[in-house]
Amino acid sequence: MSTAQIALPPKLILVFDGPADVRWSCGGRGSGKTRSFAKMAAVRGYIYGCQGITGQILCARQFMNSLEESSLEECKRAIEEEPFLSSYYEVGEKYIKSRDGRIWFSFAGLDRSIASIKSKGRILLCWVDEAEPVTDSAWQILIPTLREEGDDWNAELWVTWNPRRKNAPVESRFRHAKDKLIRGVELNWRDNPKFPAKLERDRLRDQEERPDSYGHIWEGEYESVVDGAYFASCLTTAKQEGRIGFFPADPLMTIRLYADIGGTGAKADNFVFWAFQFIGGELRVIDHYEVQGQPIGAHLEWLRSRNYTPARAQIWLPHDGDTQDKVFDVSYRSAFEQAGYAVTVVPNQGKGAAKQRIEAVRRRFPAIRFHAETTEAGREALGWYHEKKDEARGVGLGPDHDWSSHSADAFGLACVAYEMPTAGAQPINYRRKYVA
Repeated sequence: MSTAQIALPPKLILVFDGPADVRWSCGGRGSGKTRSFAKMAAVRGYIYGCQGITGQILCARQFMNSLEESSLEECKRAIEEEPFLSSYYEVGEKYIKSRDGRIWFSFAGLDRSIASIKSKGRILLCWVDEAEPVTDSAWQILIPTLREEGDDWNAELWVTWNPRRKNAPVESRFRHAKDKLIRGVELNWRDNPKFPAKLERDRLRDQEERPDSYGHIWEGEYESVVDGAYFASCLTTAKQEGRIGFFPADPLMTIRLYADIGGTGAKADNFVFWAFQFIGGELRVIDHYEVQGQPIGAHLEWLRSRNYTPARAQIWLPHDGDTQDKVFDVSYRSAFEQAGYAVTVVPNQGKGAAKQRIEAVRRRFPAIRFHAETTEAGREALGWYHEKKDEARGVGLGPDHDWSSHSADAFGLACVAYEMPTAGAQPINYRRKYVA
């Protein structure tokens, strides 16, 4: 019996060793994960064929309008690299099949073909590449179709992707799974022993010229920069200068809580608190809170859980802080005051208020320090907050009102209030009935 050796990035060896239902790898550009999974898919087909097993290797992506957008070419290149695979498979312009007729590759886009995949017969292996945008409903349909099994094997799902969103279904289903039959690893450029010199030059160029996007593209970090992002470069600089790290609350200093008002109910906007301390010329950001559709009581419960009591904390609300909550018919100002907090409502900045907040943040950013552990979600929102554009005319339309805008607005309120003499520190009102 002859043997063949397959060269893989060392971190992937354990992924393909032993039984599994799911094997995955995620990371940035140049890791070698795509080529490795394509090659191992061909190897697995070869093993099945030699064992007399007949069936298909399904290569899928969320979006595939043609074979040119599939993994076909990657599979071809992977097969060409190994003589024993080249002799086993017949590779045509639009197909790959074994010469013994037992194994064939098929290609599908989940967005258009997920329903028809249910009727595909004899799927031995399904490899989903570029899996980040695959929806949870697609996974729910796809996974139960992988039901083939034999004496010492079962149909497997293989998944590769470049991380983009922390809350993507592929992240929660596979990357953070505790199941021992879901095997995977993060893989980046430094893990690839065959990392090309050309890619190294590209990497270094991006590191120098495009630091805002470098982490996502090359290090497999979640995307924090979009076109037109207002604060991406500010956050990059803060990270480089060590202003994102261990900066906890000073127990002797006032906690200053700046809010963006949401509402109550399933369709309400998010409510946000940023917790600041002003220490000399430093704006220390110690905490972030964001929740959707919850009543005022839930916000008060969070304040109590963090020990942000009326004795040590004050609250700043935007101009609509005097607006009545539609469900409970009470204003946010009055509700927080009734709970014992000193409350300041920052006046409306009028026309161009959003732009004023953005510019205030940019001015103050060099003096801002973030406590990394408790502000991660808020910083992600700040990095995403961007200008909406009219693509046809190529002009900006102001801030895009999406999931990031609530945290960005509250952060902007803090910087505006910091710069407004009338919105400075207010004496804490130690009302007797609220003092323990």
